[in-house]
Amino acid sequence: MNDPTAPSGNDTVDNSGAESLDTDDVVARVLASADSKAAGYSLFRSGSAQALQTQSSGEYDGSDHDGDQSERADRNALRRVGGLSTELEDVTEVEYRQLRLENVVLVGVYTHGTVDDAENSMRELAALAETAGATVLDGLLQRRATPDPSTYLGKGKAQEVADIVKALGADTVIADTELAPSQRRALEDVVKVKVIDRTAVILDIFSQHAKSREGKAQVELAQMAYMLPRLRGWGDSMSRQAGGQVGGAGAGMGSRGPGETKIELDRRRIHTRMSKLRKQMVEMKPAREAKRANRKRNAVPSVAIVGYTNAGKSSLLNRITKAGVLVENSLFATLDATVRKSTTADGRLYTLTDTVGFVRNLPHQLVEAFRSTLEEVADADVIVHVVDGSHPDPVAQLSTVRDVISEVGARDIPELVVFNKSDLISDDDRLVLRGLEPQATFVSARTGEGIETVLTAVALLLPTPQIELDLLIPYDRGDLIAVLHDLGRIEVTEYIEDGTHVTAFVTPEIEPQFAPFVILPAVSS
Repeated sequence: MNDPTAPSGNDTVDNSGAESLDTDDVVARVLASADSKAAGYSLFRSGSAQALQTQSSGEYDGSDHDGDQSERADRNALRRVGGLSTELEDVTEVEYRQLRLENVVLVGVYTHGTVDDAENSMRELAALAETAGATVLDGLLQRRATPDPSTYLGKGKAQEVADIVKALGADTVIADTELAPSQRRALEDVVKVKVIDRTAVILDIFSQHAKSREGKAQVELAQMAYMLPRLRGWGDSMSRQAGGQVGGAGAGMGSRGPGETKIELDRRRIHTRMSKLRKQMVEMKPAREAKRANRKRNAVPSVAIVGYTNAGKSSLLNRITKAGVLVENSLFATLDATVRKSTTADGRLYTLTDTVGFVRNLPHQLVEAFRSTLEEVADADVIVHVVDGSHPDPVAQLSTVRDVISEVGARDIPELVVFNKSDLISDDDRLVLRGLEPQATFVSARTGEGIETVLTAVALLLPTPQIELDLLIPYDRGDLIAVLHDLGRIEVTEYIEDGTHVTAFVTPEIEPQFAPFVILPAVSS
């Protein structure tokens, strides 16, 4: 077989020719490397992750109802560019790597269910990785009765992942589960690159997107709780403390190093920081409860918008209230709860709350850290459960969100299921979704389809005033008339000499303030 780098008979071998051959050799090696990528392995093919939408299928398009999207512009103002680094490929000490756009390979083990369910979970992990700023190169699934207790994947499959990583030039492996610290270390030893798990990716996204002081504290607390059992030393630069024959391979005295002390100091710092964060969150709680108590005192009903991440909760809030909440085709784009007021067709005031999105296998650290935010759901009068109707597995979205709703004690609250992105749903899929939730409503936050139907359904589910009062309100108490318009239901209004004669229905919360103005029925002689 001829050497492809050898000169042909017509070539003149001189210095310029050698330079040309060197250039050709470099190009040939680059092309050969590109051709060898993913040879024999492919789970994720062309296109972005399935959990994300393309521009033609409903991505944010600058609609007026979304308001000012300056936060979205700020978030996209700084982007990392891949392929510009001249760093050497053989970098195994992951702690010293430079910050750069990561190329990742995904791995997963499924012990039950179908391969379609497993691939949906992997595609969701791909969307999470893309949202975190990585480029997904490939993915690998393995069917096992139980994950390997040592390397998560089986020994042969772990070596296969190592071959894929080397062929693609990947620098990170992401596992579609929460790995034990020992599994992570063992798998890193095999694949020779950094290994992280699904929980780490979600925590990274949350840390990037948290904006409020409380949100940042919640995310940092979750990160600390995740990091605590995963501390490790820095290679051989810090040997562990040991005495006698166990220290320094039997070196005895003088072999004790600062490694164990360093880990213990790190643990102590993390515990101290977690205590400080918990205190800060306790200090923030009165202000949040005061706002909530003020709404309760004024008997303002609350509607919580909940749902899977990227289902369109913020888009729905913007369509109804023009709140201007960030809308972006990514997972967990908004983390902080946003509260806006709205009114029913008959004039009753209520609040709409956009809550943090959920995802399957949501890390328990985040559920605990964001429990204060999820209290908005538990205190709501109505839950609007938004589901991405175009998603390949809406059943999993429904069950995941309902599990979290049950966990925060909100399962008994009236629920309105809304299948969003109806402009992307075929007629056949509508029939299937209707079979899942016969009382559900189909909407499109992008086109406005079904919005009025949702508002009508919300108005019917809101608590209605049940106590009838016959009132004579002085003309100088117009504030009480405003309360009746906002929080009650006025049946009859008559203006007489002594004031405004009103027949209205009110709730038990606001009834006491009208007691002095109730017209007592005449007592017959």
